[in-house]
Amino acid sequence: MKKIFLLATIALSTTIVTAQYSGQALSNASSGGSMDGSAAVINTLLGDISSRDAKRTKNYDEFQGSPYVSNNFKQTRISYNDEDMGTMFYRYNALNEEIEIKNTLLEEEGIKGLSRDKNISILVDNKKLSFKTFVTSKNNTLNGYLLQLIDGKTYDLYKRTRVKFTEGKPAPNSFVKAVPARFSQFTEYYFQKEGVNRIDEIPLSNNKLLKLLSGNDKESLKNYLKENKIKIKEEEDLIKAFNFLNTL
Repeated sequence: MKKIFLLATIALSTTIVTAQYSGQALSNASSGGSMDGSAAVINTLLGDISSRDAKRTKNYDEFQGSPYVSNNFKQTRISYNDEDMGTMFYRYNALNEEIEIKNTLLEEEGIKGLSRDKNISILVDNKKLSFKTFVTSKNNTLNGYLLQLIDGKTYDLYKRTRVKFTEGKPAPNSFVKAVPARFSQFTEYYFQKEGVNRIDEIPLSNNKLLKLLSGNDKESLKNYLKENKIKIKEEEDLIKAFNFLNTL
């Protein structure tokens, strides 16, 4: 009964919350679905009912690559303000910044989309994926989904999977092949320091990361990277750096 009352309140405020995002929206507002037989409860987490199937008519088989991080639906748990709401099946459309959801894996069941509420999170390989506002290396403020790699004492580390769509080009003549339309996938990393209401992108570079830090944290990390001969080029290097920062 407590969940039903809480989520009914959320339903009334979804539009207001969405309008308060400070970043640029990356695509149209999404919609939602149900799980674990709790359709009446989860339905309150949905977006605009009239747009639920609007973006699902495109045949992605015509293009190279995919707008999805994984084309298959996987089981996950959904939480609201860290309160467990049950399980469902999800597929993340990184092009549209949309989490598509289903109650079952039956083909005849329609696909819906989870509402972009910052209080909602799902588990991806036991890590939280949730809607955030963040600042890119080009100082653009955007909204999108970030996967939390580290929930640290002082620093949180996030990963973003971004998909770009490139239009195809027809063959100009019979001697030149046509260029098919394609989806290209990119990975970005972001961090947030405790007490700072801002999430910033981290370029994969020792010097560029150090420029984002200050004081003892900056000097200590500089020495740590040098002593351990770490050059930040991969995700595992960033994880080492931020695990160290959280020990200070």
